[in-house]
Amino acid sequence: MSVTLSQRYLMARGISAFLNYLHLDAAMAGLVLVFFVAAGVANNIGALRSVGSSVPNLAVSAVTRTLTRDAEPAAQTPLTPAMRAALDYVVQRYRVSAEALLPIFETAQSIGPKRHLDPLLLIAVISVESRFNPFSQSPMGAQGLMQIIPRYHQDKLPDAAAEKPFLDPVTNVTIGAQILQESIRRQGGLVAGLQYYAGALDDDEQAYANKVLAEKLRLEQAPRRKDGAIG
Repeated sequence: MSVTLSQRYLMARGISAFLNYLHLDAAMAGLVLVFFVAAGVANNIGALRSVGSSVPNLAVSAVTRTLTRDAEPAAQTPLTPAMRAALDYVVQRYRVSAEALLPIFETAQSIGPKRHLDPLLLIAVISVESRFNPFSQSPMGAQGLMQIIPRYHQDKLPDAAAEKPFLDPVTNVTIGAQILQESIRRQGGLVAGLQYYAGALDDDEQAYANKVLAEKLRLEQAPRRKDGAIG
């Protein structure tokens, strides 16, 4: 009887101890769980704050990229070998930097075929008219590379033209090519068109046209001159 009571007592103590043990572990587990939940919430809050703060930045970056892309000029086609050789020739002859001349040659190469004009013809006209000085102005008021008189050609300006568009090299060459094309069409031929462009139809010797065509020939010979084929 006493043994049975002792065994029951020991069993009761063991169960109690075990229950106490489980209780403590459960409490500790609860604390650990609460700790991890709190840490997770804090991390999530930090992540949300980070994402929230980055959203405006991402939006601004996207807008900036769009505006920058829209503001960038269209990529130019590389100069043909003939135009590149002509550029090198002009650099040497007129002592003008290649960087300053490149947009002029690119524009001539681009706009020439659209106006059914040889790009080298445009370069020859520029050479004769202004010697590649974009700020050149004549006593008659002709301006820029191709010496355009503004009061006669305001209708040819683009909608977003600058304050002094005829002094802008790209605008000047673009409009000059249009005027030259119209002059040739109106007069029915290249020589007469060049004379009309210069306002020199009454010159029987056609000095202006001959000067432009002689310059064009030199430009055409530039690749051969570069290779040493012409002395």
